[in-house]
Order: sequence, then C-alpha cells, then structure tokens
Amino acid sequence: MGIGRTPSDQVRAGHSRRWLLRAGGLVALGGAAAPLTGCDLFDRDKEPPAPDALEPLAAEALALEARYRAAATAAPALAERLTPIADAHRAHAEELRRVIGRPAPSGTPAAAGSASAPDAVLTELRR
Repeated sequence: MGIGRTPSDQVRAGHSRRWLLRAGGLVALGGAAAPLTGCDLFDRDKEPPAPDALEPLAAEALALEARYRAAATAAPALAERLTPIADAHRAHAEELRRVIGRPAPSGTPAAAGSASAPDAVLTELRR
C-alpha cells in the first residue's frame, strides 16, 4: 500500500475531494465572471447620455455652408468668393462632429434659388 493512498475497501461512495475542489473552483470562477457578462444588473436606472453641447454649433455650421452654397448658385458672379467660405463652414462642421464623436448627417440641405443680383445675395447673407 502506498503512502497517502486509501485502501480500496475504505473508499466511500460519493464524490472525491478532487471533484469537490474542482466544482468549488468552477463555482467561484463563475461567480467572479458574472459581473463581466454585461447583463445590465446595476445600470438599469441610468439615463441615456445628454446631447453634446457642440451639437447646435455643428448644425449651425452646416446650415451656414448650405446658405453660402445657395448664394453662390443664385449669384454665379459671387461663386469664387463664396465657395471658400462654404468650404470653411463644412470643415468646421466636420471637425466639430469628429470632436463630438458622431458622424455628420448625410447630404447637404439644398436650397433652390434663381439667379439674383450679387448685392441682394450679399445683403441676405449679412442678415
């Protein structure tokens, strides 16, 4: 008979000590992993995040871009002067969206307009 061995006539029916240690380890491991499952057990009362304070600025920059593009379309003589300003508003809106972490809405609102006098277009833009 070897040291640390139980004679076969003394073996009890049931589970071995190794089986109990393994089962206990699995239960402990499962209990430790339960909070990591993302079941939202503790986050149920949280409100959705508030809109970013930069959202209105990004929307305004896009609106200004659309106004300048519409003005350039309405007065083709001013297109060379107004297009860089529209491009700057677009770049400003894109940078704000990057900082916010949300993409810009797809497409630019199109403003229909007929050809107008450059002075009238500039007066409208100043307002």
